[in-house]
Amino acid sequence: MNFYAYEDLCLCPMGGRLPQNAAAVAAPFAPLVFLLERDPACSRGIFAVRSLSQVTEPEDLGLLLPGAPATGVLAGFVAANGAVAVNTAFANWYGVLRRTLQAKSTGLRLNVVGLGDVGGTFLTGLTLLGGETVRQIGIYDPNEALCARYEMELNQILPVSDAPMPRVTLCEKRDLFDCDAFVFTASRGVPPVGAQGDVRMAQLEKNREMLKSYSRQARDARFSGLFFQVSDPVDLLARSVFWQTNRKDATADFAGLLPEQIQGCGLGVMAARAAYYAGDFSRGRVYGPHGEGLVAANDWGQGYDDALSQKLTALARSANVRVRELGFKPYIAPGLSSACVSILQALRGQYHYGTAPIGGVCFGCRSRYTPYGLELERLPLAAQLRQRIAASYADLKEMESQCRL
Repeated sequence: MNFYAYEDLCLCPMGGRLPQNAAAVAAPFAPLVFLLERDPACSRGIFAVRSLSQVTEPEDLGLLLPGAPATGVLAGFVAANGAVAVNTAFANWYGVLRRTLQAKSTGLRLNVVGLGDVGGTFLTGLTLLGGETVRQIGIYDPNEALCARYEMELNQILPVSDAPMPRVTLCEKRDLFDCDAFVFTASRGVPPVGAQGDVRMAQLEKNREMLKSYSRQARDARFSGLFFQVSDPVDLLARSVFWQTNRKDATADFAGLLPEQIQGCGLGVMAARAAYYAGDFSRGRVYGPHGEGLVAANDWGQGYDDALSQKLTALARSANVRVRELGFKPYIAPGLSSACVSILQALRGQYHYGTAPIGGVCFGCRSRYTPYGLELERLPLAAQLRQRIAASYADLKEMESQCRL
C-alpha cells in the first residue's frame, strides 16, 4: 500500500484518483482515506470503514451482515483509528468528504419544503424536540399565507425546558440549499380517504416531477449536506433524486449528490407500527420499502419466528389502511416517526431507520452518520430473514428503471 499526505488527510489509492500535489509519506496517519474508483451508477460514494476487509467487499446485501476479519499492520491501524472510503468517480467527492469529516451535530440549519399534513406535523415535532440539534428551521411553500401562519405559530410555542428552541424563519426558494440539511415533504395527488390499492405508489409520477426542480437546484448549488426525502413512494423517489441530481440534460455525469447524501424517510413509522402490534420489539427490525415489500422481523437473530414476523409485516403494512377506514388520512405517525424522530437521530449520528445505498438501490435499514461517513447496522441475521430481505431487495432492483425517468 502507498500513502500520501494531502492537506490534513492521509490518502491511500486503491484504484481511485489522487488529487494533484499529494505527497508520498512512509506510514499511514489519521484520518485515513481509501480512494476507490467504482461504477457510480451502482456503488456507494462515501462510507465509514471499521475493518480493512470492508474496503473491498462487494456492494450487495452482505453490507447488512458482519464483515470478514482482517489481519496485518494496516488492518490493525484501521481497527484502532477507523477510516473512510470514497469513490472518486463522483465529481464532488472531495467537497462531501470535507463536509463529512467536519460535520457537527448541534447548531444546524435545516430547510423544509412542504407544509401539508406530514410537513406540518414534522415541523411541530421538530420545533419541540430539536432544540439541542437544530438552531434554525427555514420553511418554504408556494402558499405564502401558509408559510406566514407556520412562522408565527411555531415561534409562539413555549419551550418545555431551558434548552433553546429552533427559530423558524421564512426561506426564499433561491436559498433552500444554504443549509446543513434539506427536507422535502411536499406531495401531490395524495389519494382520498377510501382509495383502494397501494396509495403510496399512486403518487410516484406527480411527486417525481415535483422533485425535479429541487434536485436540479441542489446540483447547481453543489450541495454537500444531507437531502431527506419524505414524500411517497419514499424509496423510489430517493433514488430518483440521485439520478436527477447526477444528470446534465439527459446524460449521467455524476456531478451531483453522492448516494449517502440522500435518505428516504419512510421506514421509521413501519418500525413503530410493528412495535405497536408486537408489544416487545426490542430485538425487532424492519427492512425494505415503506409499503409493499416491507420486511418486519420479531427478532433479527436466533429468536426469529417466521410466522410471527410475517404476521407483524402484514399488520404494519396495512396500518395506514386501518386509519383510513376510520375516515382519516394517516399522517401523524409518519410525520413524527419517519420524519421528525428519524431525521433528528440521523443528524445526531444515532442509528435510525431510513434508506441506504446498496448496489444501486435505496434500501430501507438502520444506519448512522459518523465523522467517517455512513455506517450500516450489521447483524448476524437469521437465515429465513435474509431470504425475505433478498426478495424485497430484488423487487426494488426491478423498479430501478422507473427512478431514472
